[in-house]
Formats: sequence, structure tokens, C-alpha cells
Amino acid sequence: MKAQALGQKIADKTVKLATVGLGYVGLPLSVEFASAGIHVVGIDIDHSKIDAIRSGESYVRDVPSSSVQRLVEEGTLSATSEFDVLAENDAVIICVPTPLSKTKDPDLSLVINAATEIAQRLRPGQLVVLESTTYPGTTEELILPRLEERGLRVGESFFLAFSPERVDPGNKKWNTRNTPKIIGGMTPNCLEMARALYSHAVERVIPVSSTRTAEMVKLLENTFRSVNIGLVNEVALMCDRLGVDVWEVIDAAATKPFGFMPFYPGPGLGGHCIPIDPFYLSWKLKTLNYRARFIELAGEINSAMPYYVVNKVQDALNERKKSVKGSRILLLGMSYKKDNEDVRESPGLDILRILEQKGAQVSYHDPLVPELELDGRVYRSVGLEDALDSTDCAVVVTEHSSFDMEGIVARAPLLLDTRNATKQIRSDKVLKI
Repeated sequence: MKAQALGQKIADKTVKLATVGLGYVGLPLSVEFASAGIHVVGIDIDHSKIDAIRSGESYVRDVPSSSVQRLVEEGTLSATSEFDVLAENDAVIICVPTPLSKTKDPDLSLVINAATEIAQRLRPGQLVVLESTTYPGTTEELILPRLEERGLRVGESFFLAFSPERVDPGNKKWNTRNTPKIIGGMTPNCLEMARALYSHAVERVIPVSSTRTAEMVKLLENTFRSVNIGLVNEVALMCDRLGVDVWEVIDAAATKPFGFMPFYPGPGLGGHCIPIDPFYLSWKLKTLNYRARFIELAGEINSAMPYYVVNKVQDALNERKKSVKGSRILLLGMSYKKDNEDVRESPGLDILRILEQKGAQVSYHDPLVPELELDGRVYRSVGLEDALDSTDCAVVVTEHSSFDMEGIVARAPLLLDTRNATKQIRSDKVLKI
């Protein structure tokens, strides 16, 4: 009966939805559901996000403020910091961050806190979905026991599922609506309730056999990228010693129409997913007495790339009879990916820190990151032309489309390009990793 009643609400869009966490995952997802005519309330402990949504403003680049404003005015989207509204909703989606601790162990405190808040207000007939990336078994081992504490039975009294987020900030082609959605339920009824709900917000829903399978799907996706990036970063190190242009090697290999997929080297991994998610899998497998060697090796190689970049800067300055200590270094682009403002886990932060530890005078220019905080200190983006005129070496960390690379090369006395942004430019002043 509970499944039938909830299913009817979902079918006729009278279902009320709450999203816990309004960041890069939660806000776009909330907007898609609200755009489909479902009433959504977003919950977040960050009051600045609540104020922004209430004012009709978006703080996520991929979500236009006009969309937020329209949905708020129509009454299908609202925001609050009060968890008591959970009791009024028929479905709850958890979209909170899952970072790693300093020892690279999973930090699921925000997920556990959200589950606890939900459990205290859980009522018969509700659907709970976890979207936060985590290790296989989290939904079953951590979420389910908390929701069943008051005697409700999963699949009968309430419904529980896992559906991994697949957000790619800045992607012009793939977004929340047209990216296929993986869903795994604790029971067949749970799967059906979640499938029906998400069908309103996404174009294609792909069911899998269990929550554990769905959790593993997400980790495979990002482990695949981490391992292949680790491989190509190591190839870059090999090519450097062999005196071969790694970018030319990759472009030539990519002409093969089968059996090869190009990945590209860089200054290191960034973002919330690829540098972190594989270690969730590695950590879980350690508890099962298994060592995930590919994951750990790729992590070692990728984590060492900022040091490699700094060594290249140091060697280049030495060639010009300059020490890195006291030299003025300009970092171009500090976000972790092109045309994006997100600096989470950005390799640029490590490069800045290492250079300063070696005594360099470091500044950065990024039109999308006006300021950032690192180790308790606030840095602000500097003017490009004046900084180029006074720098000893510039480093392309992130190749934003707005960068005039020809102008930058012409003005900089020395440029280290970690992204092949100067592919079409020939100059003795340009070095590449």
C-alpha cells in the first residue's frame, strides 16, 4: 500500500521532494526536478546558499540565475537550513560532499549527519536516495540501519536507493537532464520508486541489481579516469627523459580508429571526484584484505605531478642563471579544469605551495577565481599584463579559453605549458611537460 500511494504521488507530480546539500550536485538536480513541476525544498547548512536561492541567484555556473529566479517565483523551488521540513516531504535525496581525511580514509560524517536527521523524522511511505559518492556497501551498512531504528521496514514502510551523481561542471553537451542515471534499490519496490521519481528529471534511467552495484559503478567510472591519467602522466615523464614530445605521441596514437582512447597529461588531478573517489574503493578493499595496486600507483603518480612541474620551473630558471628562490612566478589558471571556477583539489594549489616553500614569489591570474584561500592566507588574482611584464616565469596550470596564448607568449620571458595550450605556437620561450 505504501508503494502504491507513493507511486501515485510520483506519477501525478504531487510528490514533495527535499534535497539535502545544495552544491554542484544538489542545486542542478533541484532545478531539474522543479522545472519538471515537482515541488522541491533544498536544505543546506550554508546560509549564503539559502540566501542566494531565495533571492533568485545561482552560485553554480551551469545553472542560470534566471532559472532559479523563475522557479522560486513559481513556488516550485525553495531553500532552508531547517531539517524539520523533511517530515513534510515524500522523497529525500542526499547530495552532501564525501571528502577524504588527511590519511585518505573516507570522511562520511556529512552523509551520516544527513541520514541521522532524516531518520529522526522518517515516516511511512517516504523514499530516501543517496547520491553522494562513497564505497560499495555504504547505503546498506550505514544508511539502512539508521532508517530502520524506529521499526520501519525497507521496501514496505519506506524505500531506500542509491543513485550516483554524474556531474561534469562546465560540460556544454552533458548535463543533469541528458546524462543517463544509474539507480540501485535495496528492494524491487525501492528501485521502482526511485526509477519513477528520477524519470521526471532525467531522460534515461538505468536500473541495476543493487545499491552496492550502483555504488561500484560510480567508483569504476572515476577509477578508470584516474588510472588512465596516471598512465599518461607517467608516459609524459618517460618522454621527458627520452627527449620525445608526449603531446605529439598522443596525437599520433589517437589516429588509430580502434583500441586506443586518448588521455592527456597535466600538472595533477583536481576536482572533488577523480582525485578522491578511487581511494574510497581502495580503503574498502583494505578492510577485505585486498590491496588495490593500480589505484594506489596511479594516486602516487598523479600526486607527484605538481612536484614535477616545480622541478621543470626550477630547471628552466637554472638554464637562465636564476634561482627559484626570489624569482617571480606567475600561475595562469588556478581552477582544476578549463573554463570553471572550482578550485577543489586543484593541482595549482600544490604548485603554489611548493614554489613558495622554495622561496619563490608566487602570484596567479585567473578571471574565474578572483580570490582563494590557502593555508590560512588569502590570494587574489593579479592583472595579467603587469604580472607578465614583471615575472621571471609563467606557468599555464589551467588553459581557460579566455587566455590569449599568443599574447601571453609574446609578453612572458619564459613559459612552462602544462596543458599544451601553446600547441599552435612555436617559441624558444615555451617549455612543456
